Amino acid sequence: MTNFKNSRKTNLFMILGGIFLTNAILAEIIGVKIFSAEKSLGFEPVNWVFFGEYILDFNLTAGAIIWPIVFITTDIINEYFGKKGVRKISFLTAGLIAYGFLVIAAVTKLTPAEFWLDVNSSGPNGSFFDIDFAFNTIFRQGLGIIIGSLTAFLLGQLIDVFVFQKLRAVTGSKMIWLRATGSTLVSQLIDSFVVLGIAFYLFGNWSLSQIIAVGLINYVYKFSVAILLTPLLYVAHNLIDKYLGKELSEQLMEEASQDQSFL
Repeated sequence: MTNFKNSRKTNLFMILGGIFLTNAILAEIIGVKIFSAEKSLGFEPVNWVFFGEYILDFNLTAGAIIWPIVFITTDIINEYFGKKGVRKISFLTAGLIAYGFLVIAAVTKLTPAEFWLDVNSSGPNGSFFDIDFAFNTIFRQGLGIIIGSLTAFLLGQLIDVFVFQKLRAVTGSKMIWLRATGSTLVSQLIDSFVVLGIAFYLFGNWSLSQIIAVGLINYVYKFSVAILLTPLLYVAHNLIDKYLGKELSEQLMEEASQDQSFL
């Protein structure tokens, strides 16, 4: 029976960890593309003016589309495996993201094969297309973006798990929506501004007003989606409880709630 429980516990962590890792790494890779949310939905840009000088539209990084999955998975891991579980998967993910950036940086330095350039040299209307330049431009990110992204990711995860456990100490096993949404709202407020501040203020040439304006849009999107996806948290919770069984599920959640340390 003990082996059965340990097997189920291990399987659950591997599944949740796999979902977390995949979406976090994918978000970092596709995050280089900035898309217009309004035009993608068939609307004209809102052209909001912030601070009397900066026109802002709902332009978001493509990675923002799947980051909410990372939020939900973080809360589920926190619920059943506590701070230790979230820290373990967060640091592992940060290491793999850094590894991914290093591999991509090395690959962009490779000399392209002539036939690869030739067969992909035709652009729209017969224009010349340099696929190697396009590849390198898309995948190669600046040092500031990499440092900002990794710092914001780790800081956001640590704050998320801390707030989650503090709210859990107050709510007990009830009000999953409060500790999940509350922790996300706090952590992503920090995350939204840290990544921009490091990448584009410290290492770039953005003004403080631009950082605040873009950060606000990113944050509004993140907490809106976090609220909308709350029902999925309950669905996932019910499925996991059925998979683990009532006894093991309650045991894991009780163990997860015991660690009250910050780190």
